[in-house]
Amino acid sequence: MILYAVDVIIIVAGFTLFAYLHSALASFKFKKIIAEKIGSYMAFYRLLYNIIAVNSFLLLLFILPKPDLIIYDLKYPYDIIILLPQFISLAGIVWTLKYINIGEFTGISQIKRWFNNQYNINELDEKMTLIIEGPYKYMRHPLLFFSGIFLLFRPVMGLFYLTCLICIILYIYIGSFYEEKRLIEKFGDQYILYKNEVPRFFPLRIFKK
Repeated sequence: MILYAVDVIIIVAGFTLFAYLHSALASFKFKKIIAEKIGSYMAFYRLLYNIIAVNSFLLLLFILPKPDLIIYDLKYPYDIIILLPQFISLAGIVWTLKYINIGEFTGISQIKRWFNNQYNINELDEKMTLIIEGPYKYMRHPLLFFSGIFLLFRPVMGLFYLTCLICIILYIYIGSFYEEKRLIEKFGDQYILYKNEVPRFFPLRIFKK
């Protein structure tokens, strides 16, 4: 049990470091500093940020200890039933992506504008828009919500996955506050009004028009 506890501490420490670096690189303050240094090349920042985020996350998963303790292992038919929320959440993710500018999200659109001499350095790494349609009518962070649900339901749960899951859910929750600070800075009272009308995650009431 002591070895399992040590593994958990190392996993939490690894995710904490990743979350800190990921959030720091995404902050307006850091991006403004970088923009002052590299000028219009800031158009490439979002794509580079995504590449670094994905690869550093995969590296983290590779190097972290993987305790072999199984928390539960559901048998038929429960192993099938528990997958139903995953399919529903996957549909929610697809629904949400319909309202997100994928080119802007990945950083491709910024690079296209740069090559067409249309990039505005004041955009920093993305042209932000306030979305209040589709799932955003019912919750402010539908992509995070559906992603969390997708990760939560599994027919087999081990200590490694459970520890990672808790870290990810905590990061999603805490990170949503930092994201909203950025949105308030960008959209001001418009976002504050939206924030007061729509729940953060759980769609408990219909968006008031």
